[in-house]
Amino acid sequence: MPQESGLSTPEAMLNLEKYGKNEIRRFKKVSMLKIFLSQFTSPLILILIAAAIISWAIGFLPGQESDIIDTILILMIVFASGIAGFFQEYKAEKSVEALQKMATPKAKVIRNGKEMEITAADIVPDDLILLESGDIVPADAKLVEAFNLDLDESILTGESHTVGKKTSEQIFMNTFVTVGSAKAVVTKTGMQTEVGKIASRLQEIEEGKTPFQVELSRFGRKICWLIIGLTILLAFIGFFKYELYQALLIAISLAVAAIPEGLPAVVVLALAFGAKSMVNKNALARKLSVVESIGAVDIICTDKTGTLTKNEMEVEKIFSNNKAFDADTADRKDIDLLLTCGALCNNSSIGYDQEGNKKYLGDQTEVAIRKVADRFGLVKEELEKDYKRVNEVSFTSKRKMMSVVCRHEKYFVYSKGAPEVLIEKCDRIYQNGRITKLTRGAKEKILDYNREFASRALRVLGFAFKETKKPEQGVEEKLVWIGLQAMIDPPRDEVRQALKDCRTAGIRTIIITGDNSLTAKAIADDIGLESKGILEGDDLDRISDEELETRLESGVNIFARTSPFHKFRILKILQKKNRVMMTGDGVNDALALKKADVGIAMGIRGTDVAKGASDMILLDDNFATIRDAIKEGRKIFDNIRKFVNYLFVCNFAEVGVIFSAALLLALKEPILLPVQILWINLLTDGIPAIALGIDPPRPDVMLRPPRRKEEPIINKSLWWIIGAVGTGKTIILLLTFFIVLPFGIDIARTTLFTGFILYEFLRIGVIRYQEELSFFANKWLILALIVSVLLQLMIIYTPLNIYFHLVPLGIFQWLILFGGLAIGWVASIAITKTIIRFVKD
Repeated sequence: MPQESGLSTPEAMLNLEKYGKNEIRRFKKVSMLKIFLSQFTSPLILILIAAAIISWAIGFLPGQESDIIDTILILMIVFASGIAGFFQEYKAEKSVEALQKMATPKAKVIRNGKEMEITAADIVPDDLILLESGDIVPADAKLVEAFNLDLDESILTGESHTVGKKTSEQIFMNTFVTVGSAKAVVTKTGMQTEVGKIASRLQEIEEGKTPFQVELSRFGRKICWLIIGLTILLAFIGFFKYELYQALLIAISLAVAAIPEGLPAVVVLALAFGAKSMVNKNALARKLSVVESIGAVDIICTDKTGTLTKNEMEVEKIFSNNKAFDADTADRKDIDLLLTCGALCNNSSIGYDQEGNKKYLGDQTEVAIRKVADRFGLVKEELEKDYKRVNEVSFTSKRKMMSVVCRHEKYFVYSKGAPEVLIEKCDRIYQNGRITKLTRGAKEKILDYNREFASRALRVLGFAFKETKKPEQGVEEKLVWIGLQAMIDPPRDEVRQALKDCRTAGIRTIIITGDNSLTAKAIADDIGLESKGILEGDDLDRISDEELETRLESGVNIFARTSPFHKFRILKILQKKNRVMMTGDGVNDALALKKADVGIAMGIRGTDVAKGASDMILLDDNFATIRDAIKEGRKIFDNIRKFVNYLFVCNFAEVGVIFSAALLLALKEPILLPVQILWINLLTDGIPAIALGIDPPRPDVMLRPPRRKEEPIINKSLWWIIGAVGTGKTIILLLTFFIVLPFGIDIARTTLFTGFILYEFLRIGVIRYQEELSFFANKWLILALIVSVLLQLMIIYTPLNIYFHLVPLGIFQWLILFGGLAIGWVASIAITKTIIRFVKD
């Protein structure tokens, strides 16, 4: 197999069939059976199964009869509840798997003699792969060419320092390139790699618990202990008031009513729906936890290039031979060496995607430089036939420059970088075909043009060269200055409005860029971002953390000429009081992305390492997508809090009615039977709850500030609402029961039972009124409520009522119920408004 041309397509397909996909198999994949069986292990289900067993086993006691019908009915509803929960969790699991597949990294290979970008999973043994700084090595391979190559192998060795690699040495899957570039032939893929042998995985979505889920888990434990205590207390009291069977039924009824069994499934499903919605808006959440947490950020630290701007670089201005030119009208003889330097000191390439479409591959700045060289006939691939690259000193954010050494009879160094950095490496200048000393005056003129171009929001790079006899030593010393190329990268059309929306939502935006301050300021002015001054990387190196914190608090929102270390330092200071979102695209950004409350990698220009360290990937690298993701995150959080509001008020009332009846009323039977409580929970915690999870956003979702960093999910006002509205609902339901009780216990119980269903739907209406959402804004919620009401009417007015111990209701009972609804509506709204007005979180 000729190494230079790579595999042919038929050879690659044959190897793919022979060796399989280049993937680390997921051994612990959750099976459908395991998801289904897990539905019957929750405390609620176990209590219900216990109730069914008691209903049957009670017949073995003297003077008691088994209630076979209740036993069968409870088990049937338990099974139905398990089926519903299974479909919810299975859908969530599939959503996570879909996100995982979308996060699959790309890799560059040479096939059929052409450079291509393919999915890393499609790489096969004998493929010729291309690597550069920021790439994750997609498979085990042997180097055939390496320039200044350093790899981070900590995933295999645990060592934090990088390892230099040379031609003929082995490199391993999931290590990553920190510096340099290389070509390598793949030797092993998938489970045959070193990483595969230890079943390790770098690229994987983790289903971490959100702060909300942690809080609910803690709250759930408290609820369980409370339920156990109340259940034992009621069972003890019941032994003195009722028969053994009735006493057990009362205790079980309370337990069934109190446990918020629908909450975990709805939370996971709401997060999964949110993740899917974000993907549709070009924001790929790599972890479900980020879907909820992104809505709480109050500071966005963003890069400039490609995020605020279009990342469609095009060289507009050139300064060479002591003259400034428009790139389109320059004379080639004046810029020939400048363009040659830009084409050779360049790692971009022309390749193909998996569909065979031709495209430029690489950093957009380098693409712009090679495009202008192509227009003047200086094609990179043609030049490289005569100028063979023998060494490379790769770009790093610290050095801010890159150099290559090429052999063309003699050795030549070609360099590019930040003008103010590169010019300090030069002692001579190339003008009109001659090399002369670089004077102070010439240097000042160059830097003046650099400032002028930058003030027009142009990104400027300097270029230099020299002839050398030592291709490995002193490569970047005593260079010859050639000139400047200035590129336009206009702001995205939608950024100004997106920035305004974030500002209205109480979110501060900070630009942290590697460009110079003039360029950053020009872009900031264009998009409407205000800043009380600008700090550059050199400024940050001179000031203390305390002074930096003071400058941040004073309103400095632009940081220029920064390194990833500066970005990490700014992040740490901001996180003392804020939830911070950080964007990044390079290898050295990985630490800041992991440290941030929400780390966002760029999907187009981001390195594999940055993507692996992030919580979210912007598929379009667009700041407006961040705004949309925040809006979606706030919506999801609102919907989860809305469900908590709805569910806990309902459960509070159920517990209140059952507990009050057991302690205060002289009833011979429980006020509600376990099978009835179970039916209430099945209807109200089922379809309507799921529909609430996909409610549209509130009108003011981006008009209010983010919640405070220390604010819990269930805040003080929500606790008051749950307690006060729940108490009011308890009182209304008990009064309804007493008003109808003269018609008989069966009529009263059926009326109370139906009241729970109707009033829980009333609760949804009150919440929507409070949030200024139309009752018809969510068609799925309307459908869910209609289905639930029809099911309720079916078990009241058909022969099924005997199994639920119900009787048909008359007009009087319905009038009482609707009267109670009217009172409950007014009371709930009044209570909610009062609490919101007087209770401060």
